[in-house]
Amino acid sequence: MAAAVKTIQGGGGLGTMLKAALPAVPGVNQIPGVKKSGGALPDLELRREDVPVTRAEVDRYAAVCGFPTKDVAPVPYLHMLAFPLHMALMTDPSFPFPAIGSVHLENTIKQHRPVAIGEVVSFGLRADNLRASTKGRAWDMNVTATVGDEVVWESVSTYLRVGKGDKENGDPGMSLAPVEAKGPVWSLPENLGRSYGAVSGDRNPIHLHPLTAKALGFPRHIAHGMWSKARCIAALENRLPDAVQVEVAFKKPIFLPGKAQFGADQTDTGWNFTLVNPKSGAPHLLGRTSSL
Repeated sequence: MAAAVKTIQGGGGLGTMLKAALPAVPGVNQIPGVKKSGGALPDLELRREDVPVTRAEVDRYAAVCGFPTKDVAPVPYLHMLAFPLHMALMTDPSFPFPAIGSVHLENTIKQHRPVAIGEVVSFGLRADNLRASTKGRAWDMNVTATVGDEVVWESVSTYLRVGKGDKENGDPGMSLAPVEAKGPVWSLPENLGRSYGAVSGDRNPIHLHPLTAKALGFPRHIAHGMWSKARCIAALENRLPDAVQVEVAFKKPIFLPGKAQFGADQTDTGWNFTLVNPKSGAPHLLGRTSSL
């Protein structure tokens, strides 16, 4: 039987974030339609059709993430256009896990070719591969982006619901080479989460303010993982091929305001890179690039 297909309009917003927050509210999280059962992933495809790649929005994103102004979208830009699908699926009554509290563990992007300013892109998303991890239960959110009938971009975002893990047989996640961070130290301002949230639509409270982050168990608000990936790609941008794969594993959070140090090593197939705490050397992110 074919998967059910739903098309969403627009880019989410406050209503979607409210739906995301309700399963975290004691009492409310027991209401049918809000309660999350932790069962199987739904056999459901969500679609977002005919989304324009505009100069104004690409430039806003590029400015926050450190990309130069060009006539094509940065490699990770389409993730922003697909993000409403992530939120729509995780807030759908059929989805088994709450959006708030689900941890973005890993992200892989395949850019088959650059997408030019002015092109119109359609997106489809499905969740699959629910599995035991060493720290709980993990699953993948798979996005395919097309221009007409041409697949131009794909991504896999792996999420984790922390819980009883399988230390022996669970999925340990990506194996990425360590990199010595000898590059620049970037200063991340206090308002970075709000700035990136404004261009990406990802207004998770853990990224916005100290008080909203503390309510969810963090001592301060933290930078978005996809901002840190984008900033690293921007540092390598002029050395990457047009058809490229970029994989990252997110490690320790970056508290705001804060500093992070970049490092990269060239390999036979591309680049290994990292973002670390400049004082302790603890990694915030490990990644690698390769040609497609």
